[in-house]
Amino acid sequence: MTIFFCVFSFAIFDSSIFFTAAFAKSKVLYFPAVGTKPAVNQTQIFSLVQQSQALYEGGEFTEAVQLLKKAADEFKANNNVLNEAIALTNLSLAYQQLGQWQQANEVISQTIKLLQSLKDSDSSQEQSQVFAQALDVRGGLELAQGQTEVALNTWQSAAKIYQQLDDISALIRNRINQAQAMQALGNYLQADHTLTSLRENLQKQADSAVKARGLYSLGNVLRSLGYLSDSHKILEESYSVAEKVGSAMPTAGGYAIAQSNALLSLGNTARAQIYAQLSLGNSSSAKDYAQTAIQYYQQAVKIGATIPTVRLQAQLNLLRLLVEQEEVSTAKALLAQIQSQIDNLPPSRTAVNYRINFAQSLSKMKQNSVEPKDVAKMLAQAVQVAKSLKDQRSESYALGILGELYEQTGQLSDAKGLTQQALVEAESIDAQDIAYQWHWQMGRILQKQSNIPAATDAYSRAYNALKSLRNDLVAINPDVQFSFRESIEPVYRQYVDLLLQLQENTIQKPDNLIQARQVIESLQLAELDNFFRSPCLIPRVDLDKLVEKEKSTTVIYPIILDNRLEIITRLPGQDTIYRKTAKIPKNILEKTVEQLQKDLPVASREPDVKQRSQQLYDWLIRPIEADLVSKGITSLIFVLDGSLRNIPMGILYDQQQQKYLIEKYAISLMPGLQLLPPKSLHNVPVNALVAGVDQKRLIEGKSFPELLNVTQELKQIQSSVKSSKQLLNQEFTKTNLQNQIQSTSFSIVHLATHGQFSSDIEQTYILTWDSLLKVRELDSLLRARGESRPETIELLVLSACKTATGDKRAALGLAGVAVRAGARSTLATLWTIDDESTSEFMGELYRQLDAGVTKAQALQRAQLAILAKENRPYFWAPYVLLGNWL
Repeated sequence: MTIFFCVFSFAIFDSSIFFTAAFAKSKVLYFPAVGTKPAVNQTQIFSLVQQSQALYEGGEFTEAVQLLKKAADEFKANNNVLNEAIALTNLSLAYQQLGQWQQANEVISQTIKLLQSLKDSDSSQEQSQVFAQALDVRGGLELAQGQTEVALNTWQSAAKIYQQLDDISALIRNRINQAQAMQALGNYLQADHTLTSLRENLQKQADSAVKARGLYSLGNVLRSLGYLSDSHKILEESYSVAEKVGSAMPTAGGYAIAQSNALLSLGNTARAQIYAQLSLGNSSSAKDYAQTAIQYYQQAVKIGATIPTVRLQAQLNLLRLLVEQEEVSTAKALLAQIQSQIDNLPPSRTAVNYRINFAQSLSKMKQNSVEPKDVAKMLAQAVQVAKSLKDQRSESYALGILGELYEQTGQLSDAKGLTQQALVEAESIDAQDIAYQWHWQMGRILQKQSNIPAATDAYSRAYNALKSLRNDLVAINPDVQFSFRESIEPVYRQYVDLLLQLQENTIQKPDNLIQARQVIESLQLAELDNFFRSPCLIPRVDLDKLVEKEKSTTVIYPIILDNRLEIITRLPGQDTIYRKTAKIPKNILEKTVEQLQKDLPVASREPDVKQRSQQLYDWLIRPIEADLVSKGITSLIFVLDGSLRNIPMGILYDQQQQKYLIEKYAISLMPGLQLLPPKSLHNVPVNALVAGVDQKRLIEGKSFPELLNVTQELKQIQSSVKSSKQLLNQEFTKTNLQNQIQSTSFSIVHLATHGQFSSDIEQTYILTWDSLLKVRELDSLLRARGESRPETIELLVLSACKTATGDKRAALGLAGVAVRAGARSTLATLWTIDDESTSEFMGELYRQLDAGVTKAQALQRAQLAILAKENRPYFWAPYVLLGNWL
């Protein structure tokens, strides 16, 4: 289990004092208000302000709140309205850090009203500045509470003021905030344009502290959005600027902080690349990135040697990475250095977080002479510091991690008590982002105590908390994005496992099966949210009701658990949901699928394909085969789980009947239940946009060979479709595609060009003549006319695409394209076939569609036509249909 916490960065520049929120990056300045009568005790008031800032930066938020309230009251008593507003704005930030959302909302609303009242008098530049900063803080508060669109509007209002004031530094922070909100709303092109413009503007500026800070912030945001390569480049620029300016001003210690922070972030980006490369199956590249991250952290330690907080944070990050990479001897060398610094930290939230961070690394080293009691001591100290600060959030973290330690050492009673205390603290401030972790932990503890009903209830609470956190998990906390498989996915799978353990009789107790199915659907939704770094999907249609109308169709849910494969099926005409179990361990199943995925794109490996697909048939279809036959089922809809998504279901081979599954059933896939309302293509005027590239291309350093049969493929389609528009080679550009989509209501969009699906959003793209059309851009282009209008794309065809080699979760990219394209159905290839069979397949597909059969049936018949001529699956099997099958 991994616990997430943010380490906030604060700084003082010139004579201005400001606070920074983790989500808002808001700058609040203190300056004497113009036109106010100096107060006798003004020096004392500003002393309160300075003390509150020091407390805030030190993580002592409760004390900061008290001083800021006192300062605001004093400013009010002296009729110093502007500085009262500033103190209140900072007070709202402090309340937000404590998770006291109601108080934060009330205070910032009071501040806005106060500043608006000043507008009735002569508005000064200072008043406008403070008003814009208050709006920035309000926007951050709105984002933290899931009001993303409202937050974006608020920040846009602030931006107008900053533009009028020509405040470049504030405008940079504001634009970054806006880009994050746009991303969370799914406005990828707009977010990308904002970030690109910001980058260009920053690079045009002369080297300065503002430029270094702006690049640093931009680099961190790009990392959180999944643009790891761009993040690395920008952070390198930030470091370079800070180094240049610092060398020109050797006495300016602040530039050492800027350099160290840039190096820290470069290390964090390299660390994120480790996870990305591992998910792609590139273990060698992952090791290279690990060494790069280690070097960055070591540089940050060296440059920040005179800055205690920077040095310690770099050492803690370095230790965590060394432990993960099992470089034990190097990690041990750091222990004493870190311990002595932590022991000397003054009480603060930062001190609590550092202790938790250190303890987590120690706990992973306990088998290497680090005793659990030493870890427990460190965590107990963290709990006491948090209690002394009255910081409930930090206290909850520390208690929960201590509970986890007791769980690991088998002291379940103590673990349960500590976890319950952590839950009480988290829920008292409505911190669901940490509460879900303690519900999950409680579920594990109760399961180990053999209390399955209570454990299931705890998992249910964790699951519901995660569902409520969709916006926060993907839009605010970047750490979660890079450890989804460690800290999010297991909650869903373990909950399903418990639900099915409770299921003693599938006919008498269908509720648990229904819930298990819903949890798996939610997991797929969460996976796609994580893929896009955005909560991008909304369930629209009840699949059960759709299937009920189609008496010959059934839905199959294979669920991969550690020690077995569960198959849940609902047959038409019955309320009962059936469950079958194949006693096959997860590692054996995944090994079979992985090898099959490697064999399929090689035409000569037909015997190996048949052998492995026969095994999968026996696991997936054989247990339910009799039910399918007795009910006269002709169409199968698969909601696939895990690695099963990387192979076409049509190749499953029935050795007894000597038939592939596609010879028995029309097949389609559903990435969960995210569907547009169904509509048969037969009831829609067929108007196709066909586009492709058949020539050799070199784009963004990637070489793409020619596709000899694209021209013939497009001719086949146009001969079968009454109305069409073609974009070939030089005509197939991003701009032309967008113009055509926006100007004409095409029911079919067919793209015959190189493309790749990957679990890495940066590596999921379609090739146009002059660029790689990334999935985010494709999404925005295809949705240009709006999914709710009559001209919704009925069928998107992606021919000549492939899944990324070695990527175990590559089909996640395909599912992402399918659900975000705004098309009712997507037909794609899992590997590239540059062969005449492709054009023959497409010609037959469109002839069948024109004849009025369903999309799934058209796909089946087109595949059977190729199979009749060429039995090897390489030629007929790569095609999969996702979405609406009608």
